[in-house]
Amino acid sequence: MRRSSKKLPKDPNQLAAEIVRLSTEEPPTSISQYLANIGRKGGLIGGKARADALPASKRKAIAKKAAKARWSKKPV
Repeated sequence: MRRSSKKLPKDPNQLAAEIVRLSTEEPPTSISQYLANIGRKGGLIGGKARADALPASKRKAIAKKAAKARWSKKPV
């Protein structure tokens, strides 16, 4: 989505070229890095919060299921 006040060209060829240029432009890395950091922060918090919210019996059942899956695999 375009956020500048600059108008698009009226010529169809120039318009097509401008659309291609805008759609293939790389976003600024600072925005990408910022969003990646937010996602990582939420992921780090999420697992602990989920574990704290689960009762001990449920955590134990999840751990048993994970261990069974881990040890039932054949070695490569």
